[in-house]
Amino acid sequence: MLHFDIVTVFPKILDSYFAEAQVKRAATKKLVGIRVHDLRDWTTDKHRTTDDIPYGGGAGMVMKVEPIHECIKEILKDSPFKRREIRVILLSAKGKIYNQKKARSLLKNYKQIILICGRYEGVDERVVEFIADEEISIGPYVMSGGELGAAVIVDSLTRLVPGVVGNETSLVEESYESGAVEYPQYTRPEEFKGWKVPSVLLSGDHAKIREWRGRKQKTQKFKFSI
Repeated sequence: MLHFDIVTVFPKILDSYFAEAQVKRAATKKLVGIRVHDLRDWTTDKHRTTDDIPYGGGAGMVMKVEPIHECIKEILKDSPFKRREIRVILLSAKGKIYNQKKARSLLKNYKQIILICGRYEGVDERVVEFIADEEISIGPYVMSGGELGAAVIVDSLTRLVPGVVGNETSLVEESYESGAVEYPQYTRPEEFKGWKVPSVLLSGDHAKIREWRGRKQKTQKFKFSI
């Protein structure tokens, strides 16, 4: 079982997503375990404060190091795994861009993934220096927090766990697995509003279909730039 721990100040944001579809089925089958932790449970003041004004001035608020430290310390203490089998990741706009190769690496090397969701103006840098093993970003843009990034990582890793996807051959053929995007796909009806399915896919000639798909995959373009 692959274990996920998500640390956030807004735990309910993730409830609906993890209660549906593939992630829920994987959790029900005990192929993955997902725990969401409310960071406020590790605060010590009556207001349950998780952020404060930045030293040196500036706009916004910064997430405090103390509750994050206490939370991660407790998660690690309760873990059945050795520290080297656990990866602590801070979701951050300045982190390394997440991709399929990274997903495969995390699945291969770790049994427990701890995801710290940043919020507000940022996170005290001491979390980066002394608590997290690495920073990850899901793209070159800024979001309100790391919760959606955490959901992206959980989903992309969950579907790679053996037994989660019914036809595991499909995982090999997917976009980004071979460094290219997937070939075009079609289904019924054969014609719609004059838009026709390529005749080669209707031919029944599997050698020609494989050749067509391979050629199309090579000519497909990644539709984004950084």
